Amino acid sequence: MQSANDLKQLLFSINHKSYPAYKSTRGAYQFPRYTLSIDHVQGDPFAAPSRVSVHVSGKTAAFPAFLYDTYEKRVALQDYLLRQFARAIAPYSFRAKGSGKSGLLGISRCGQEILERTACVLNPSDGSLVVNMEIGFPANGRTIASQELIRILFDFLPGCVEKSLFYRALDPKACANVAHLCEDQQAIRSALKEKGLTAFIADGSILPRETGVSDLPMKHAVPFTSPESLRVTLDLPNRGPVSGMGIPLGVTLIVGGGFHGKSTLLQALERGVYNHIAGDGR
Repeated sequence: MQSANDLKQLLFSINHKSYPAYKSTRGAYQFPRYTLSIDHVQGDPFAAPSRVSVHVSGKTAAFPAFLYDTYEKRVALQDYLLRQFARAIAPYSFRAKGSGKSGLLGISRCGQEILERTACVLNPSDGSLVVNMEIGFPANGRTIASQELIRILFDFLPGCVEKSLFYRALDPKACANVAHLCEDQQAIRSALKEKGLTAFIADGSILPRETGVSDLPMKHAVPFTSPESLRVTLDLPNRGPVSGMGIPLGVTLIVGGGFHGKSTLLQALERGVYNHIAGDGR
């Protein structure tokens, strides 16, 4: 494995050369607290961006095992770290200038659902992390502008990694809340069968979405309130007792006028097979 300084010297040496010279940067480079791997180099600045991965050892990332000791909690932590990293790199995208996709910093966009994604993978055996992202290698026309790539790899990216992928830089309470929310959502699903329910909607849930094409919760929406005839209380491991509407097994008819929330309720139940981030409302 080569060093970060080897990469910087290589980039200096290919500056102002034709774009294919970037291919010589493929490989792994050891930075002070992580390894940067350049996995695929784009053919020209207008092509799909280059693929780069950041590898952080479990000892350096140092996330406590209780945050990922089940599959569900591991997926929730990966999702949380991916969102933190995406937020960290967003201000730097296209700060480095050039033609086409030069300077782009991108990573998978997350919706409201907590899903397993290859963009961020945590190894449960040792706590190591791999984050896969895209970088538009800069050029002027089709001439390499490696001084701009040096800004990305040596000025922008290290700070983003430090502030989003190391436990010591994150809020421990926020990380614990991610695990607790995951446990509570799993506990609700586990409680359905023993209580003879097919679904549960908590009192205070915000079910409407922002718009017809947005999955974000609607602002100033009317919180859900269960009818007394269907109200049940579930005891969750972290949040404690939560009351809401329990829909019993069997056939349930939902009736109401236009724009009274029938489809909104059904869509929320449909999405309930996935865990959701805090603040989603469902």
